[in-house]
Amino acid sequence: MAFWLIKSDPEEYSWDDLNRDKFTVWDGVRNYQARNYLKSMKAGELVLFYHSRISQAIVGIAEVIRTAFPDLNADEPDWYSIEIAPLRSLKKLISLEHIKATDALSKLPLILQPRLSVMPISEDEFKLILELSN
Repeated sequence: MAFWLIKSDPEEYSWDDLNRDKFTVWDGVRNYQARNYLKSMKAGELVLFYHSRISQAIVGIAEVIRTAFPDLNADEPDWYSIEIAPLRSLKKLISLEHIKATDALSKLPLILQPRLSVMPISEDEFKLILELSN
């Protein structure tokens, strides 16, 4: 099983929106590396939901419920979407500042490739983030 982190601007689509909607199509990704990550996601894999810009924090855990399918909003072929559903909110938000201050998270793509909107994380990183949130 792989673990993932996805980023969203909360003023455009927030964790609260996902909880209200019960699931969403994750589309609009136009970065080749992020697209390739979307294509490799499997149903049942866990996703950390990160609010970018304003709050800059991991706020919840979602699950991939539908694997890659063509992004219907794309002008060109070969762009993909997935569907995710919320599992639970984190008890304590994990801020970007906290992530940067945690040595064991220093290799997180969130830090190394901050413009990437979809990224893999290791199982150890995923577990550590959950521990930090309790």
